[in-house]
Amino acid sequence: MEYRRLGKSGLQVSVLSFGSWLTFGKQIGDTTAEDLMKIAYDNGINFFDNAEIYARGQSEIVMGNALKKLGWSRDTFVVSSKVFFGAGGRLPNQTGLSRKHVFEACDAALKRLQVDYLDLYFCHRPDKNTPIEETVWAMNDLVRMGKVLYWGTSEWSAQEIQEAYSVARQYNLIPPTMEQPQYNMLHRDRVEVEYAQLYTNIGLGTTIWSPLASGILTGKYNENFPDDTRLSIEGLEWLKDRELTERKIEKVRKLTTFAKELGTTMPLLALAWAIKPTYISTAITGASKISQLQENLKAIEVANTLLTPEVMAKIEAILENTPVKPMF
Repeated sequence: MEYRRLGKSGLQVSVLSFGSWLTFGKQIGDTTAEDLMKIAYDNGINFFDNAEIYARGQSEIVMGNALKKLGWSRDTFVVSSKVFFGAGGRLPNQTGLSRKHVFEACDAALKRLQVDYLDLYFCHRPDKNTPIEETVWAMNDLVRMGKVLYWGTSEWSAQEIQEAYSVARQYNLIPPTMEQPQYNMLHRDRVEVEYAQLYTNIGLGTTIWSPLASGILTGKYNENFPDDTRLSIEGLEWLKDRELTERKIEKVRKLTTFAKELGTTMPLLALAWAIKPTYISTAITGASKISQLQENLKAIEVANTLLTPEVMAKIEAILENTPVKPMF
């Protein structure tokens, strides 16, 4: 396993991490979830990602039960939660980034995960109805209280992250350390262009999600729509409509052929490509089967041995979506 610092912080996270979105408490059984976590941990993965909204809190319960049963030393793993969407309630103050919800959601996550503190705590989306000062103060206080070690954002714009950082500096508070954006071969602009200055200016770390574009980049949709995939889950029709387009599938078909020429697989090529940039601290992988996880772990070797500048250039030619970087 390879480890990278989370931005400019001293925290080291495995370059491949393990997340529970759509699987824990929903798609797979608790025993399978525990087995997956154990295999991930035994292979060097030390960051396990979660959120209050995943399976409406059940995902954190499943992960918490597994953590307790597995009995790992607390200094050997990193666990996260996210706040914004709530755990299913829709009454006032059950969602958003108000001080009240941030504090109550943190305490609820600690209880579900059965830990004394969260290593990472993300503001899952920006909240237009709460002053940024209020949210930054709340996160700062959770860190000061020892309930959270590092706080960050997820799917915030560069402007919003910079504003949070500036507010923290203005009031001598603890600024955000990391952002959790979507990043993959088909979704690039924000990470590669919009955030570019933040990596150097404030030392932003990244814990990217969906490196396989919700399974599109595995190649499983190249010819037909298989059953028992995340895009077939009830309630995710929006994800299917957004991701499953003929233009994207055609690119994946070409990439699949190229991967075979390189002697690897499409999922490994996509994962390796996603962790290649040094500004990617970790890529969150998910799995519903042990074989999927075991295969994903090979991506580090692919990134280090196969992704030469020449190979990367050929991938760019197939993708035809190289982000246009502004002239400064």
